Amino acid sequence: MASEQAARVTSTEETLEGTSPPSQPVDLVHLSRYTLGERALEREVLELFCTQSVLYLEQLRAAMSDKAWKEAAHSLKGSARAVGAWRAAQAAERAEMLQGDGLTQFRTARISEIETSLREAEAYIASLLKTG
Repeated sequence: MASEQAARVTSTEETLEGTSPPSQPVDLVHLSRYTLGERALEREVLELFCTQSVLYLEQLRAAMSDKAWKEAAHSLKGSARAVGAWRAAQAAERAEMLQGDGLTQFRTARISEIETSLREAEAYIASLLKTG
């Protein structure tokens, strides 16, 4: 699964956190490092991410305060970073920074951006889990 695919990625293709988004929705090199290449753990972590990301997205939608919004966005950011879903993590980080009038003004756009990045990551993960 991810560890096998990650082995095919050269060091020049690796994307570090904070740089431009990687070509794939999940950084398999990062995931493999995080799980020490253990396939069962990779599967478990990816499945957990898919489950948790839906809950965090619902928390964002339901957030009635800056604090609730920030907590949900922060949790999603951490979850996405853990599996190497950098685009989703970046979208969550942008959402986490919103507060007050900015939250009111950009809330819908940030939720849409997060939804798009999560759908992409979840579809990619589903394809990995099918072949793994």
